[in-house]
Amino acid sequence: MPGLRLPPENDYERSVVHNVETFGWHCTSVLPTDTAPGKPPFSYTVGLHESYGGPALIMFGLNSTTAHSILGLCANRLADGNPLSLSKPSHDLIEGYPCIFVEVPRHLYNDYVYSLLWFYAEQEFPLYQVVWPDANGCFPWHAAASASLKALQPVLGNYNDV
Repeated sequence: MPGLRLPPENDYERSVVHNVETFGWHCTSVLPTDTAPGKPPFSYTVGLHESYGGPALIMFGLNSTTAHSILGLCANRLADGNPLSLSKPSHDLIEGYPCIFVEVPRHLYNDYVYSLLWFYAEQEFPLYQVVWPDANGCFPWHAAASASLKALQPVLGNYNDV
């Protein structure tokens, strides 16, 4: 598989490779731990760039099942040959709410996406954060956003409302 510098060394790495080869992508979920209490859960994709030419995606603040479902909608769209519209809100990922894609700066990859870095070795790949609003339609960068929304979704890049 292009991009793999080293063969998988453990069951987790073998499952990542298997899922990318079988389904075109893999979802990794990271939950809060005793050593990092208070950190929000997050999930990210591996293999979308390899399989479909799309960016890797990361989401914060959702349980792994919900994040996997939303990321799966993105993966299915890419698999069907429909690129993600990264420059404008997407209205069909979460019913009734727009999601916004925010590009993640490369210098932050080491803080979050270990499996992606392993999978792609030295290859470059784009990473976008899928940001969701609260029930009032506020995104974490809005002044009216609650402190809990901001804590659940640290925004890794910059977004300017148009």
